[in-house]
Amino acid sequence: AAAGLSYVGAYVINTYKSYDNFLQDKYALLPAVIIICVAVVMFIIGLIGCCATFRESRVGLGLFLAIILVIFIAEVSAFVLGFVYREKVKTDVQGTMRSVFEKYDGKNAESTVVDYLQEQLHCCGVKNYSDWTTTQWFNSTGNNSVPLSCCQQEAKNCTGHLDQPQEL
Repeated sequence: AAAGLSYVGAYVINTYKSYDNFLQDKYALLPAVIIICVAVVMFIIGLIGCCATFRESRVGLGLFLAIILVIFIAEVSAFVLGFVYREKVKTDVQGTMRSVFEKYDGKNAESTVVDYLQEQLHCCGVKNYSDWTTTQWFNSTGNNSVPLSCCQQEAKNCTGHLDQPQEL
């Protein structure tokens, strides 16, 4: 389990590099770091449990039980906090995404990240393609279209024009 959690934590940190423009708050990596720390603690606790079982030590098994109970309480607390603050996180992420979409010009680093995100997640805009109509890029181009990264992969002749929403 510790190895699995270590992999998940490392994967989240590695994936973060692709989306760091959207998550300007560096505390967004905190869950991944916590996951890796939990993996290390789980490995140590597992060793304590194995050693206590191997030696048939009542004190060691009691310590193991106490540690497992503390971890269970921490997990329940984390779940409750995640549930309570889920809307705040959603609002913060959407606000940051909107600010990155506002910086889109088709050439800068933010533009590359926006295009990558839309292609990977098969989406267009923060909520839908109409989000693009309020951006500076949309108003400056004047061609009533969204970036080509909004196009569905199956659409061969997609131009990003808003008069063809079925291709977005």
